[in-house]
Amino acid sequence: MSVLLVAGAFDAAAQTVVTPLVSVEWLHQNPATNDRVLIDLRDLRSYSTSHIPGAVHSDYGNDGWRQTIRNVPGLLPTDGPGLKQLVRKIGQLGIGNQSHVVLIAPGWSAGDMGMATRLYWSFKVLGHDRVSILDGGMAAWQSMRKPGGKTPLNPVRSGVEKNSARIFVPALRKTMLMDMEAVKSARARGEVSLDARPTMQYLGLQKSGAVRSAGTLPGAVSLPGQWLTENGGGYFRGISSLKKLATSAGLVNGGPLFVFCNTGHWASITWFVTSELLGGKNIRMYDGSLADWTARNNAPLERKINLN
Repeated sequence: MSVLLVAGAFDAAAQTVVTPLVSVEWLHQNPATNDRVLIDLRDLRSYSTSHIPGAVHSDYGNDGWRQTIRNVPGLLPTDGPGLKQLVRKIGQLGIGNQSHVVLIAPGWSAGDMGMATRLYWSFKVLGHDRVSILDGGMAAWQSMRKPGGKTPLNPVRSGVEKNSARIFVPALRKTMLMDMEAVKSARARGEVSLDARPTMQYLGLQKSGAVRSAGTLPGAVSLPGQWLTENGGGYFRGISSLKKLATSAGLVNGGPLFVFCNTGHWASITWFVTSELLGGKNIRMYDGSLADWTARNNAPLERKINLN
């Protein structure tokens, strides 16, 4: 289901409010145009076999959205050649500064939706507010049927589509960015640190291959990204349920706080929910997350359960 949205940017070109989430029904009535760019984040084979008409393809892992910088994997480039590469790619997708971008994830799992929330956060950091996520992703688009249950309701197209290139000029929001020193300062001020990883990793019973040691930031609370979608699938939970989950994690006032995970993927889901859907203020994401934190000598970690 699509949740009610609490924040949006006004899209002057379309004379509509751009909301963080859009439904399949909305997209059916508001297709791709010169001013509305649909970005399909699935693998190229799946995209070329069947995609939403007018959607263009972008590779989540290889189009410059996530780069290894100073030996930290998966970072958003914010300066130098990496940023120039990404900005050029954005323009090649047909995105200009007035474009409404709709991000389409595979939609089979919460992890899938992390592709869309991660790029949503990236666009926000780059100063672009006209961005939405298709709730339920491509799986939702393809699952709907006409009365009788056999004929697909929504059209699809095969092949590879391209848009005319545009110029995209970033306006970097440095206040959204956090490095290790910013995390140390936030923790010293008593900001809540929110761990978006699966519970077993938060407890220290498992670890990702991207981090050197098991554990979490000392004093961190847990709000896994997996919890924030219905049954761990592609639809975000309703606002009432999301508020209850946030409250259960001790998030009473909504901020300031920062979110982290292993490499900034799961964290983007929890950031998206707490900041964009629930309207929390001063909520940031630690992009390098524990891949960066554990790469530094003497960076403290807490194991909630230590079996050693």
